[in-house]
Amino acid sequence: MWGELATRPTTPGLSTESDLPPSQGKAGADDDPCPISPQTILEALLFVGNRQSEPISSQRAAELMRGVEAREIPSLVHALNARYQADGCPYQIVAEGQGYRLVLRKAFHPLRNKFYGRVREARLSQAAIDVLAILGYRQPLTAEDVNRLRGISSNHILQQLVRRQLLRIERTEDKPRKTLYYTTDRFLALFGLGSLEDLPQSEELEKR
Repeated sequence: MWGELATRPTTPGLSTESDLPPSQGKAGADDDPCPISPQTILEALLFVGNRQSEPISSQRAAELMRGVEAREIPSLVHALNARYQADGCPYQIVAEGQGYRLVLRKAFHPLRNKFYGRVREARLSQAAIDVLAILGYRQPLTAEDVNRLRGISSNHILQQLVRRQLLRIERTEDKPRKTLYYTTDRFLALFGLGSLEDLPQSEELEKR
């Protein structure tokens, strides 16, 4: 569904009547319990998610909503969360990396675990954590840069972290082309960070 909404060539936004169910795209639907609005459209986008299971950014959400700008998305998220809390909903919207995700509140995790089993926690070796720390503070870096900073070959660890979507790669256009490594939103989520600016700084580390 996400892909269908995102790739329609003739409907850049989701606020036209052609995008809405028949009962909601016509006048006279004032008694509709869920009227179409920027809030409900954003809620639908977060509920559907995407095929990559990635959080939706403010920019991407705004692109899918006609007449809404990226700077307005945080206030829409705040309004939705306020309604969820007032209604006692078991879910909430959380910031994850550079985007947002609709998630189950922690109090309901035991119920989720009964259905799906306990979610496996990511297990990282100390070597993988070292590589992520280097990239977190110094990105972008090449594999050679990482190897030099660690003093040992880390190519296989870099490949593993890319497969686990904790790192991503970009290739430069110059000759010879270089492969540069960057952290991802999944990296931020794993360590509970809103952005790279939230990484502990040297003075914070010294206090620990």
